Amino acid sequence: MGFYLEQYGYEIVAFNYRCPMGEIDLIAKEGGVLVFCEVKYRKDLHCGSAAEAVDPRKQRRIWRSALYYLTVHGIGDVPCRFDVIGIEDGKISVIKNAFEGEISWI
Repeated sequence: MGFYLEQYGYEIVAFNYRCPMGEIDLIAKEGGVLVFCEVKYRKDLHCGSAAEAVDPRKQRRIWRSALYYLTVHGIGDVPCRFDVIGIEDGKISVIKNAFEGEISWI
């Protein structure tokens, strides 16, 4: 997975980041953007697409984990986005900006 994404300009920062808020499958940089990625594998589409598996509850968990990551690492004022990487029928697809999550510093 990492090799595939590196071919498309992603610089891998962390795999399977775990914190008290949850887990982020992949953290990467693309240009000046920090990208938090959820990876979903689907053997078939009977259970829906990979993107459909990242419901609002899962999005909130990823968002909170991303905020925790930024806080712990002292990263502020960096553009961030949330991507979903789907693996379906042996094909990898990347959905950039799959969901919104505004991170602001108070």
